[in-house]
Amino acid sequence: MKYSWEEFARKMGMEPQILENKEARSLKKFVDELQPPTHCQGCQGLDLNIENPVHHPSYELTPACNHDCIFCYSNVALKMGKVPKPGYYGWENPHAITVSQYGEPLISPRIVEVNKMLREKFPNARLDLQTNGSLLTEELWRKLDFDLVMISLDAASREKHRMITKADTFENVINALKIVGADKSVRSVVRTIFMPGINDGDIPRIAELAASLGIDEMMLQPLTIHRLNEERLKKAGLDFERAESVKEYLKVAVEAKKHIDVRISGCQLAIYKTLDAITLYGANRVARDVAPLVKRKRTSF
Repeated sequence: MKYSWEEFARKMGMEPQILENKEARSLKKFVDELQPPTHCQGCQGLDLNIENPVHHPSYELTPACNHDCIFCYSNVALKMGKVPKPGYYGWENPHAITVSQYGEPLISPRIVEVNKMLREKFPNARLDLQTNGSLLTEELWRKLDFDLVMISLDAASREKHRMITKADTFENVINALKIVGADKSVRSVVRTIFMPGINDGDIPRIAELAASLGIDEMMLQPLTIHRLNEERLKKAGLDFERAESVKEYLKVAVEAKKHIDVRISGCQLAIYKTLDAITLYGANRVARDVAPLVKRKRTSF
């Protein structure tokens, strides 16, 4: 004799929703339909058959930054003496190169020079700029040549932005989004970190704002809690338990998706796609770390 989920649950004395969670199935469908972020495409982290994947190559310009974000891994690396020296970290014939993963690249007076050098040296590579956007001007933008630009924004108001970054640059970042969003020759991305208790309510508003400025995509990333940042995050109101919940992360992504093409961290997405609905719904990710490490070697050319 065959039972439906509801009949079987009642026979076992359980509530049907324990076995058939509509929200879990909805989140699973959402995950299965998601594409990885454009920035993650071509990265080893999308291939679960690679035992020890590494990020795309990067060109590091400077560890300096005009922001002091409460969650920043680069700041932790700098304090621990782990920040990479300026230079190229990667290999020949890369799919993509990021400028840069540490510090704020637009601080460097070499940004235009390095951009041109990379374009000439790696003509087939996608060039990604990762920046907080606060130093981007129309004049500088005309001198740059990137295929994808990621601008970090973790708050929907000047006050919240100042609390997170310790810098009064919200309007500068909005202006950068306008500049990049108006240029349809590049893929424009707003890069946002999920920090429940701090900015989860802001994320759908950031998505709506970014879309209104012509931004193509939101890259929503989970928070990694580094030991040196724990106290700062605690004082800011971080909900540590929810920060590790896959369900909470995905629920915010669903809300942001109403406004913009939202994508979640590619290496996380690759894992989530392998999970069934109930496992995905109850899963937690390991969100703690001591210091970020660069697995790629510095290469001269």
